[in-house]
Amino acid sequence: MARALATGWGEPVLCTDSGSGRAQALAADLGGEALSSNEELAQRADVVILCHKPGQLEAVAETVAPHAKAVVSVLARRTVAELESAYGGVPVVRVEPNTPVAVGRGVCTMAASGGTPELRAQVRELFGRVGAVVEVPEPLMAVAAGCSAVGPAYYALVAEAWIDAAVRRGLPAPIAQQLVVGAMGGTAALLESRGHDTLALRRGVTSPGGTTARGLAALERGGVRAAFAEALDDVVDFA
Repeated sequence: MARALATGWGEPVLCTDSGSGRAQALAADLGGEALSSNEELAQRADVVILCHKPGQLEAVAETVAPHAKAVVSVLARRTVAELESAYGGVPVVRVEPNTPVAVGRGVCTMAASGGTPELRAQVRELFGRVGAVVEVPEPLMAVAAGCSAVGPAYYALVAEAWIDAAVRRGLPAPIAQQLVVGAMGGTAALLESRGHDTLALRRGVTSPGGTTARGLAALERGGVRAAFAEALDDVVDFA
């Protein structure tokens, strides 16, 4: 996620890692510096963005909290209360972006609590450069993540299955990929333009007894709704 966000912003960065070399590669690609310690980064940065593993929250906070001016967390499953406990009096905002931020089409859910008004405004502006920012009550952040944060993987799986089905019936893979991905992207844009009314769009495409109706019936028989419901339940229960 660190690379996706930095790529979307397209600006020089101050960054660190735990020895993987990713920070150096990121700074080489975008400009900026790969620093030798979290302490130095916290001292130099106006806002520290946490992109490490959720289980490292407390360990990282020990070195960052004494020096940080403000913190934005993109850590999955770590609540505002946990972040504030780890960072003491440092203003903290919780955001969960998804990987399309890399191309400026992300969706970033922001917990409706935490931070100062000034920091929250700064976060809205910063993350608004790489996509939509949607405020969500803290107790529903896990549900929101089950919609947007994991969404790119779900779309990729659906696209893959759809493409494979077309290839099985003889369509060359490059053509199937272009048709499926194009249909998904165009439909998303159309839904946005029509106020996200999925039912109206589906009815507009579906003629009684026609090919689309037959395909939709097959998807319903295959349990598509139940599969998505179960996937969301598993994500939320894990969180």
